[in-house]
Amino acid sequence: MIYREKIKGKLAIGQELLYLSMQDVIDTGITVDEIIDLTEKAMIAYSTKKAEMPAKIGLHPQPDSLMHAMPAYLPEEMACGIKWGSNFPTNRERFPELTPTNCQIIYNDHESGLPLAFLDATWITEVRTPAVTLVAAKYLANRDATTFGMFGCGIQGKAHVKMIEHVLPKLETIYVFDVFEKAMDALIEQCQPHVNAKIVKASSYEQVAKSCEVIASAIPIHHHPHPMVKTEWISKGQTLITCDCHSVYEDGVYKKADIYTVDSEEQHRLLETYGYYPWGLPTIYAETGLVAAGDKPGRTSSEQLIVSNNVGMAVEDIIIARKVFDHALEREIGLKLPLWNKTR
Repeated sequence: MIYREKIKGKLAIGQELLYLSMQDVIDTGITVDEIIDLTEKAMIAYSTKKAEMPAKIGLHPQPDSLMHAMPAYLPEEMACGIKWGSNFPTNRERFPELTPTNCQIIYNDHESGLPLAFLDATWITEVRTPAVTLVAAKYLANRDATTFGMFGCGIQGKAHVKMIEHVLPKLETIYVFDVFEKAMDALIEQCQPHVNAKIVKASSYEQVAKSCEVIASAIPIHHHPHPMVKTEWISKGQTLITCDCHSVYEDGVYKKADIYTVDSEEQHRLLETYGYYPWGLPTIYAETGLVAAGDKPGRTSSEQLIVSNNVGMAVEDIIIARKVFDHALEREIGLKLPLWNKTR
């Protein structure tokens, strides 16, 4: 109740809610290090059964589009809410003035269930997705890696490249590849000033696959994947971290991995029933959060081929939403909107 009383001192619970735009969320000043730490904490909480989160359900109004409902409750954080997130890749062509990805969070009072805030979660999603990759890399990659590859140079690709040195500080070269050359050029222009490693525009999927010790991928998720990276291009010792299901690599890559982790086995089993894994899931070694918790060993040999498949979880969004909400209340950021009149 102490947390709730603290909120009541700044917000009339049940009578008003706090509206936070994307810029408001950014203006709260939450840092990359905070986001990484919170993401790891959320992944551990979920995998150690200290959070309540069902598998995300979705709608698919357009081909290869998705709209996901993502609720979560973390008792120890007193954080409760739901994210409504969409990804419509064809917006790039059909509605070029609109972003392909859009997300919102309703953040709730865990005591009464009433909404406390409605906040844009597009930026939160943009940074927490690579934070998941960073947590996976922290425990599964060769930490002395000097080469990193990025498939996909959109918003997520840029965020991955900007953040990856937080866990792989010895990187010397970052190879990037996208089917749109302009996307590669834009990534290099925007990201190179923020990273120490040299960013190289690769000529093909093959060049990245054969050149990098650690590779992340963030391309659109297709209901019927058409993998571009051949099994024979992948070698022992590599770490492949995906946030796009099995969109990039041939099925043989996953099947020959020494370790294959997922963020939520329940989620990926559900996605399998939806048809996203037409060749089936390989044997799951563990949830990534269990490795982060120390309950399962991570990389134990420099020769292991490790794949970590993480599509993102609501616990990550909601734990970050609580921190953003707390900062916003403390710093008087955002707009208070009326809910209902208590005399009604």
